[in-house]
Amino acid sequence: MHMKKIAKKDELRPEYDISLLTGCVVGKYAEKAKVGSNIILLDKDVAEVFKDDVSVNEALRTLIRLQGSNRSHRRTTRAAA
Repeated sequence: MHMKKIAKKDELRPEYDISLLTGCVVGKYAEKAKVGSNIILLDKDVAEVFKDDVSVNEALRTLIRLQGSNRSHRRTTRAAA
């Protein structure tokens, strides 16, 4: 799939010196960020409850522990159903 190149209007404000902006590389650290990151977007209602990564991780680890202790019980329940 080829994307059309759209000519963009120069929106740089006059107070910025374009010569200082040369040599920039778009996505310079993109690959490095992909390797070291696992970004998950939370829905708004969930994000209102969990304000930071620590609280999200704590809740998920609690859920994992609870599932681990109930795992054998669930298997027998499913088999009986």
